[in-house]
Amino acid sequence: MIKFIQRMIDDKKEYKEQMARVETLPEDYKFVFLKIHDYIWSFAGGDGSDMLKAQQQLIELFEASALDGKHVLEVTGEDVAGFCDDLIQDSKKWTDHYRKKLNRSMGVK
Repeated sequence: MIKFIQRMIDDKKEYKEQMARVETLPEDYKFVFLKIHDYIWSFAGGDGSDMLKAQQQLIELFEASALDGKHVLEVTGEDVAGFCDDLIQDSKKWTDHYRKKLNRSMGVK
């Protein structure tokens, strides 16, 4: 139980550190990041650690792209939702449980 609580504390600290980095992004990047943030976290499953990893990758990508002088939509493309779906493709999502349950009910693994 202590390990679980410590991990939660560490994850919260990491989240706050990530969000502090977001504040240093250019306004257009920050705006898009916050929209993506709301979208991907609405799918978070389990303890959310997978979303923290995806969010970290996104921040690193946005920081590097902003330094290169790219417009944020050059990075995400016009289909920002599709970009998000690709970003969290391998993350645990709350919908995974229902997907597995439906497939099991059909006799499929």
